[in-house]
Amino acid sequence: MTYIADDDKSRLDRDWIWRMLSTEAYWGLWRKPADVDVQIGTAWRVVGIYEEETGAQVGFCRAVSDGLSFAYLADVIIDPGHRGRGLGKRLVRAMIDDGPGAAFRWMLFTQDAHGLYEQFGFGPADRSAMIRASTF
Repeated sequence: MTYIADDDKSRLDRDWIWRMLSTEAYWGLWRKPADVDVQIGTAWRVVGIYEEETGAQVGFCRAVSDGLSFAYLADVIIDPGHRGRGLGKRLVRAMIDDGPGAAFRWMLFTQDAHGLYEQFGFGPADRSAMIRASTF
């Protein structure tokens, strides 16, 4: 199977994104469909992964940024039926290394995918970073 990465917001399958984020994403199960629509609409950039033959969406991530120096990577998700094919790496590479934010300072939160993100230069926060935890 062949896949393509695309950053065109109009191509996103919002029903698929909602289904994945509401059933597969431990990090944001509190969100409602309207919340996800707002997050997509206000995202600095989004990237989807699609089956080339059918056009079906199988991956998604979004970023929030000032567009100049830093970005936050969020909602990185691959459909369970397509995992194990390197699509997570492809998705993160398309967002971070191949996009307009390649030189930015990137940040993210994860409980279980440290190995994936370490391949792209992510590591523990340095002494210049502080975090205020959410109340969700």
